[in-house]
Amino acid sequence: MKRITVLLAEDHSIVREGLRSLLELGSDFEVVGEAETGRQAVSLARKLHPTVVVMDIAMPMLNGFEATRQILLAVPDTKVLVLSAHSDDEYVAHMAAVGASGYLVKQNSGQVLVHAIKEVASGRSYFSPSISKRQGNAERRARESGAARGKPKRALTGREAEVLQLVAEGAANKQVAAELGISVKTVEKHRQQLMDKLDIHDTAGLTRHAIATGVIESTIQKTTD
Repeated sequence: MKRITVLLAEDHSIVREGLRSLLELGSDFEVVGEAETGRQAVSLARKLHPTVVVMDIAMPMLNGFEATRQILLAVPDTKVLVLSAHSDDEYVAHMAAVGASGYLVKQNSGQVLVHAIKEVASGRSYFSPSISKRQGNAERRARESGAARGKPKRALTGREAEVLQLVAEGAANKQVAAELGISVKTVEKHRQQLMDKLDIHDTAGLTRHAIATGVIESTIQKTTD
């Protein structure tokens, strides 16, 4: 039987080590790479073409939302399984929208993770039972109430999402430009577009938005220019 190749995208070393040890207990999986930043996860996925990427959301340099989007554009046969401490409906919906095949919370057991990886590797979706139940209840309530949805916000482009994260992590415009390989003027343009779309008018507000939406964790909030 062909083993399922797995790329672990998780910024905490001790968690990655635990996941690798768990998956290598049996013969079903081969951990082919480990990434501690979202950007590294994209690079390794392009290089290694793993069957499944186990993806955290709060990743430095490039969050799990944008990393997943870029991975699935570059390697469409790869499946992404989210493993996160966050179980908010908005996070789940966002990851599903960018193409993730499954979503687990870190409180789940190792046995559940193993089963979930096998499910998504086979082309099926898998969500934590508590998430699936909540989604089903929400969909039923929406159908019964027939409530109209509010006007959706304008979606950020991939580049705007990258700029948002780097700005929120404390990078000055020159640092953002160097990291993304674009000009400072282009960075300034993206920052203005971010503020216009989100109706936010300063860097502190962008940082608060990034924390509130799971783009970064509050523990890495820094002072920006």
